[in-house]
Amino acid sequence: MHKTLSSVRSFSFMALLFLPLVLILFVPSTNAGSWPPSPGYYPSSKFRSMSFYKGYRNLWGPGHQSTDNNGITIWLDRTSGSGFKSVKPFRSGYFGTSIKLQPGYTAGVITAFYLSNSEAHPGYHDEVDIEFLGTTFGKPYTLQTNVYIRGSGDGRIIGREMKFHLWFDPTNNFHHYAILWSPKEIIFFVDDVPIRRYPRKSVATFPLRPMWVYGSIWDASSWATEDGKYKVDYRYQPFIGKFNNFKASGCTAYAPRRCHPVSASPFRSGGLSRQQNKAMQWVQSHYLVYNYCKDYKRDHSLTPECWR
Repeated sequence: MHKTLSSVRSFSFMALLFLPLVLILFVPSTNAGSWPPSPGYYPSSKFRSMSFYKGYRNLWGPGHQSTDNNGITIWLDRTSGSGFKSVKPFRSGYFGTSIKLQPGYTAGVITAFYLSNSEAHPGYHDEVDIEFLGTTFGKPYTLQTNVYIRGSGDGRIIGREMKFHLWFDPTNNFHHYAILWSPKEIIFFVDDVPIRRYPRKSVATFPLRPMWVYGSIWDASSWATEDGKYKVDYRYQPFIGKFNNFKASGCTAYAPRRCHPVSASPFRSGGLSRQQNKAMQWVQSHYLVYNYCKDYKRDHSLTPECWR
Protein backbone atom coordinates (compact mmCIF):
# COMPACT_ATOMS: atom_id res chain seq x y z
CA MET A 1 0.00 0.00 0.00
CA HIS A 2 2.85 2.39 0.88
CA LYS A 3 4.52 1.61 -2.44
CA THR A 4 1.28 2.29 -4.31
CA LEU A 5 0.75 5.60 -2.46
CA SER A 6 4.33 6.60 -3.20
CA SER A 7 3.85 5.84 -6.89
CA VAL A 8 0.67 7.90 -6.99
CA ARG A 9 2.47 10.82 -5.34
CA SER A 10 5.36 10.54 -7.81
CA PHE A 11 2.95 10.44 -10.75
CA SER A 12 1.05 13.45 -9.40
CA PHE A 13 4.28 15.39 -8.91
CA MET A 14 5.43 14.61 -12.48
CA ALA A 15 1.99 15.55 -13.84
CA LEU A 16 2.22 18.94 -12.14
CA LEU A 17 5.65 19.49 -13.67
CA PHE A 18 4.41 18.76 -17.18
CA LEU A 19 1.02 20.47 -16.87
CA PRO A 20 2.28 23.92 -18.03
CA LEU A 21 3.83 22.29 -21.12
CA VAL A 22 0.59 20.46 -21.87
CA LEU A 23 -1.36 23.67 -21.55
CA ILE A 24 1.03 25.49 -23.89
CA LEU A 25 0.67 22.75 -26.48
CA PHE A 26 -3.10 22.65 -26.38
CA VAL A 27 -4.09 26.29 -25.88
CA PRO A 28 -4.52 27.73 -29.39
CA SER A 29 -2.28 30.63 -30.36
CA THR A 30 -4.12 33.87 -31.07
CA ASN A 31 -1.70 34.53 -33.94
CA ALA A 32 -1.92 31.11 -35.58
CA GLY A 33 -3.17 31.29 -39.15
CA SER A 34 -3.67 35.06 -38.99
CA TRP A 35 -1.74 35.81 -42.19
CA PRO A 36 -2.92 34.80 -45.65
CA PRO A 37 -1.08 32.15 -47.62
CA SER A 38 1.40 33.49 -50.16
CA PRO A 39 -0.26 34.56 -53.43
CA GLY A 40 2.87 33.45 -55.27
CA TYR A 41 2.82 36.50 -57.54
CA TYR A 42 3.46 40.11 -56.57
CA PRO A 43 2.04 42.57 -59.10
CA SER A 44 3.21 45.67 -57.21
CA SER A 45 6.80 44.65 -58.02
CA LYS A 46 6.01 44.59 -61.74
CA PHE A 47 5.06 48.27 -62.01
CA ARG A 48 7.35 51.23 -61.47
CA SER A 49 6.71 53.62 -58.61
CA MET A 50 6.37 57.32 -59.36
CA SER A 51 6.50 60.53 -57.39
CA PHE A 52 3.28 62.25 -56.43
CA TYR A 53 3.80 65.23 -58.73
CA LYS A 54 4.54 63.03 -61.75
CA GLY A 55 1.05 61.59 -61.73
CA TYR A 56 -1.23 63.68 -59.51
CA ARG A 57 -2.41 67.18 -58.69
CA ASN A 58 -4.42 68.79 -55.91
CA LEU A 59 -8.18 68.55 -56.40
CA TRP A 60 -9.50 70.31 -53.28
CA GLY A 61 -8.37 71.39 -49.84
CA PRO A 62 -4.86 72.57 -50.87
CA GLY A 63 -4.32 73.97 -47.37
CA HIS A 64 -4.86 70.47 -45.98
CA GLN A 65 -2.07 68.80 -47.93
CA SER A 66 1.65 68.43 -47.39
CA THR A 67 3.70 66.93 -50.22
CA ASP A 68 7.21 65.80 -50.81
CA ASN A 69 8.63 64.43 -54.03
CA ASN A 70 7.36 60.92 -53.45
CA GLY A 71 4.20 61.18 -51.38
CA ILE A 72 1.46 63.27 -49.85
CA THR A 73 -0.13 63.71 -46.44
CA ILE A 74 -3.74 64.90 -46.38
CA TRP A 75 -5.89 65.71 -43.39
CA LEU A 76 -9.39 66.54 -42.24
CA ASP A 77 -10.27 69.09 -39.59
CA ARG A 78 -13.34 71.12 -38.76
CA THR A 79 -12.74 73.47 -41.70
CA SER A 80 -12.03 71.06 -44.57
CA GLY A 81 -10.83 67.74 -45.86
CA SER A 82 -8.63 67.26 -48.91
CA GLY A 83 -8.29 65.34 -52.14
CA PHE A 84 -6.06 64.76 -55.16
CA LYS A 85 -6.57 63.49 -58.71
CA SER A 86 -4.46 61.88 -61.42
CA VAL A 87 -3.31 64.08 -64.28
CA LYS A 88 -4.47 61.55 -66.88
CA PRO A 89 -7.63 59.51 -67.30
CA PHE A 90 -7.28 55.77 -67.96
CA ARG A 91 -9.39 53.17 -69.68
CA SER A 92 -7.63 50.27 -67.91
CA GLY A 93 -4.63 49.68 -65.67
CA TYR A 94 -3.06 48.81 -62.34
CA PHE A 95 -3.40 51.58 -59.74
CA GLY A 96 -1.78 51.33 -56.34
CA THR A 97 -0.48 53.31 -53.40
CA SER A 98 0.88 52.65 -49.93
CA ILE A 99 -1.24 54.16 -47.16
CA LYS A 100 -0.78 54.66 -43.43
CA LEU A 101 -3.87 55.49 -41.39
CA GLN A 102 -4.36 57.42 -38.17
CA PRO A 103 -4.83 55.47 -34.93
CA GLY A 104 -7.36 56.19 -32.22
CA TYR A 105 -10.85 57.62 -32.68
CA THR A 106 -11.53 58.16 -36.39
CA ALA A 107 -15.27 57.45 -36.56
CA GLY A 108 -17.03 59.09 -39.48
CA VAL A 109 -13.79 59.71 -41.38
CA ILE A 110 -13.28 58.22 -44.84
CA THR A 111 -9.78 57.81 -46.23
CA ALA A 112 -10.11 56.70 -49.84
CA PHE A 113 -8.21 55.65 -52.96
CA TYR A 114 -10.46 55.13 -55.96
CA LEU A 115 -11.25 55.42 -59.67
CA SER A 116 -14.04 57.67 -60.90
CA ASN A 117 -15.33 59.74 -63.80
CA SER A 118 -17.69 61.86 -61.71
CA GLU A 119 -16.48 65.15 -63.17
CA ALA A 120 -16.86 63.92 -66.76
CA HIS A 121 -20.29 62.38 -66.13
CA PRO A 122 -21.92 64.23 -63.19
CA GLY A 123 -24.96 62.40 -61.87
CA TYR A 124 -24.24 59.41 -64.12
CA HIS A 125 -20.71 58.30 -63.30
CA ASP A 126 -18.77 55.10 -62.63
CA GLU A 127 -16.62 54.42 -59.59
CA VAL A 128 -14.34 51.72 -58.13
CA ASP A 129 -13.49 52.29 -54.47
CA ILE A 130 -11.05 51.33 -51.77
CA GLU A 131 -12.34 53.14 -48.69
CA PHE A 132 -11.24 52.95 -45.08
CA LEU A 133 -14.17 53.46 -42.75
CA GLY A 134 -13.10 55.23 -39.58
CA THR A 135 -13.59 53.53 -36.26
CA THR A 136 -13.89 54.00 -32.50
CA PHE A 137 -11.35 53.20 -29.79
CA GLY A 138 -10.40 49.54 -29.64
CA LYS A 139 -12.17 48.50 -32.85
CA PRO A 140 -10.46 47.67 -36.16
CA TYR A 141 -10.69 49.70 -39.33
CA THR A 142 -13.01 48.37 -42.01
CA LEU A 143 -11.77 48.34 -45.59
CA GLN A 144 -14.70 48.73 -47.97
CA THR A 145 -14.46 47.87 -51.66
CA ASN A 146 -17.22 49.06 -53.95
CA VAL A 147 -18.12 49.11 -57.63
CA TYR A 148 -20.95 51.02 -59.20
CA ILE A 149 -21.88 51.87 -62.73
CA ARG A 150 -23.63 54.92 -64.12
CA GLY A 151 -24.82 55.98 -60.70
CA SER A 152 -24.58 58.95 -58.38
CA GLY A 153 -25.17 59.91 -54.80
CA ASP A 154 -28.66 61.24 -55.48
CA GLY A 155 -30.54 58.09 -54.49
CA ARG A 156 -30.15 56.08 -57.69
CA ILE A 157 -26.80 54.62 -56.74
CA ILE A 158 -26.55 50.82 -56.62
CA GLY A 159 -23.64 49.88 -54.37
CA ARG A 160 -21.75 46.60 -54.60
CA GLU A 161 -19.99 46.73 -51.26
CA MET A 162 -17.73 44.06 -49.83
CA LYS A 163 -16.16 44.93 -46.48
CA PHE A 164 -13.11 43.42 -44.82
CA HIS A 165 -11.15 43.62 -41.62
CA LEU A 166 -7.41 43.33 -42.10
CA TRP A 167 -4.87 40.84 -40.78
CA PHE A 168 -2.66 43.70 -39.55
CA ASP A 169 -3.03 47.12 -37.96
CA PRO A 170 -3.05 49.64 -40.86
CA THR A 171 -2.00 52.44 -38.50
CA ASN A 172 1.38 50.92 -37.60
CA ASN A 173 3.04 51.00 -41.02
CA PHE A 174 2.45 51.70 -44.69
CA HIS A 175 0.71 48.90 -46.61
CA HIS A 176 0.07 48.70 -50.34
CA TYR A 177 -3.50 48.82 -51.70
CA ALA A 178 -4.28 48.44 -55.38
CA ILE A 179 -6.98 48.12 -58.02
CA LEU A 180 -6.54 46.20 -61.26
CA TRP A 181 -9.13 47.35 -63.80
CA SER A 182 -9.30 45.78 -67.24
CA PRO A 183 -12.16 45.45 -69.75
CA LYS A 184 -13.05 42.08 -68.28
CA GLU A 185 -12.41 42.26 -64.52
CA ILE A 186 -11.65 44.35 -61.43
CA ILE A 187 -9.37 42.91 -58.75
CA PHE A 188 -8.64 44.50 -55.37
CA PHE A 189 -5.29 43.84 -53.65
CA VAL A 190 -3.83 44.36 -50.19
CA ASP A 191 -0.05 43.89 -50.05
CA ASP A 192 -0.33 41.92 -53.32
CA VAL A 193 -2.90 39.53 -51.83
CA PRO A 194 -6.10 39.59 -53.92
CA ILE A 195 -9.11 40.11 -51.67
CA ARG A 196 -11.88 40.47 -54.25
CA ARG A 197 -12.40 39.82 -57.95
CA TYR A 198 -15.33 41.44 -59.75
CA PRO A 199 -15.66 39.91 -63.25
CA ARG A 200 -17.44 41.54 -66.14
CA LYS A 201 -20.68 39.64 -66.63
CA SER A 202 -22.52 42.23 -68.69
CA VAL A 203 -22.05 45.75 -70.06
CA ALA A 204 -24.79 46.94 -67.69
CA THR A 205 -22.89 45.82 -64.57
CA PHE A 206 -19.32 46.82 -65.46
CA PRO A 207 -17.56 50.22 -65.76
CA LEU A 208 -16.00 50.72 -69.20
CA ARG A 209 -15.73 54.50 -69.61
CA PRO A 210 -12.37 56.19 -68.84
CA MET A 211 -11.73 57.08 -65.20
CA TRP A 212 -9.24 59.15 -63.21
CA VAL A 213 -7.48 58.02 -60.02
CA TYR A 214 -8.31 59.87 -56.80
CA GLY A 215 -7.36 60.00 -53.14
CA SER A 216 -9.24 61.86 -50.42
CA ILE A 217 -10.10 62.26 -46.76
CA TRP A 218 -13.50 63.63 -45.74
CA ASP A 219 -16.33 63.68 -43.21
CA ALA A 220 -18.90 60.93 -43.86
CA SER A 221 -20.52 60.98 -40.43
CA SER A 222 -23.93 60.15 -41.87
CA TRP A 223 -22.95 56.58 -42.80
CA ALA A 224 -19.27 55.65 -42.43
CA THR A 225 -19.09 54.08 -38.96
CA GLU A 226 -21.76 51.57 -37.99
CA ASP A 227 -24.25 53.17 -40.39
CA GLY A 228 -23.74 56.62 -38.92
CA LYS A 229 -24.07 55.66 -35.25
CA TYR A 230 -20.70 57.26 -34.49
CA LYS A 231 -19.84 60.68 -35.92
CA VAL A 232 -16.63 62.59 -36.50
CA ASP A 233 -15.44 64.03 -33.19
CA TYR A 234 -13.31 67.07 -33.95
CA ARG A 235 -11.76 66.99 -30.50
CA TYR A 236 -9.39 64.46 -32.11
CA GLN A 237 -8.58 66.55 -35.17
CA PRO A 238 -6.67 66.64 -37.43
CA PHE A 239 -7.39 63.24 -38.97
CA ILE A 240 -4.45 62.30 -41.16
CA GLY A 241 -3.91 59.97 -44.12
CA LYS A 242 -0.44 59.38 -45.57
CA PHE A 243 0.11 58.15 -49.15
CA ASN A 244 3.29 57.20 -50.99
CA ASN A 245 4.69 54.64 -53.46
CA PHE A 246 2.23 55.54 -56.21
CA LYS A 247 1.79 53.21 -59.18
CA ALA A 248 -0.38 53.84 -62.24
CA SER A 249 0.35 51.68 -65.25
CA GLY A 250 -1.99 50.89 -68.10
CA CYS A 251 -3.79 52.35 -71.08
CA THR A 252 -4.62 56.03 -70.79
CA ALA A 253 -7.75 57.36 -72.42
CA TYR A 254 -5.50 58.77 -75.16
CA ALA A 255 -3.57 55.55 -75.88
CA PRO A 256 -4.08 53.85 -79.26
CA ARG A 257 -6.58 51.00 -79.41
CA ARG A 258 -3.73 48.51 -79.72
CA CYS A 259 -2.70 49.28 -76.11
CA HIS A 260 -3.01 45.95 -74.30
CA PRO A 261 -4.51 45.96 -70.77
CA VAL A 262 -2.02 45.02 -68.06
CA SER A 263 -2.43 41.92 -65.92
CA ALA A 264 -1.97 41.38 -62.19
CA SER A 265 -1.36 37.65 -62.45
CA PRO A 266 1.26 35.44 -64.12
CA PHE A 267 -1.06 35.22 -67.13
CA ARG A 268 -1.00 38.03 -69.67
CA SER A 269 -4.67 37.33 -70.38
CA GLY A 270 -5.56 38.28 -66.79
CA GLY A 271 -7.51 36.43 -64.15
CA LEU A 272 -5.83 34.93 -61.09
CA SER A 273 -3.52 31.97 -60.69
CA ARG A 274 -4.54 29.00 -58.57
CA GLN A 275 -2.29 30.24 -55.75
CA GLN A 276 -3.74 33.76 -55.95
CA ASN A 277 -7.26 32.34 -55.84
CA LYS A 278 -6.35 30.25 -52.81
CA ALA A 279 -5.06 33.34 -51.00
CA MET A 280 -8.20 35.31 -51.92
CA GLN A 281 -10.50 32.55 -50.70
CA TRP A 282 -8.58 32.42 -47.42
CA VAL A 283 -8.99 36.17 -46.89
CA GLN A 284 -12.69 36.01 -47.67
CA SER A 285 -13.24 33.10 -45.31
CA HIS A 286 -11.36 34.80 -42.44
CA TYR A 287 -11.76 38.56 -42.86
CA LEU A 288 -14.81 39.30 -45.01
CA VAL A 289 -17.41 41.00 -42.80
CA TYR A 290 -20.02 42.10 -45.38
CA ASN A 291 -20.99 40.91 -48.85
CA TYR A 292 -23.76 42.75 -50.68
CA CYS A 293 -24.74 39.56 -52.51
CA LYS A 294 -25.43 37.88 -49.14
CA ASP A 295 -27.45 40.79 -47.78
CA TYR A 296 -31.05 39.58 -47.99
CA LYS A 297 -32.37 43.08 -47.27
CA ARG A 298 -31.06 44.19 -50.66
CA ASP A 299 -33.08 44.12 -53.87
CA HIS A 300 -30.95 41.76 -55.93
CA SER A 301 -32.95 42.36 -59.08
CA LEU A 302 -30.70 45.44 -59.28
CA THR A 303 -27.51 43.37 -58.92
CA PRO A 304 -27.93 40.48 -61.37
CA GLU A 305 -24.27 39.52 -61.01
CA CYS A 306 -25.21 38.09 -57.59
CA TRP A 307 -27.36 35.34 -59.11
CA ARG A 308 -25.81 34.69 -62.50
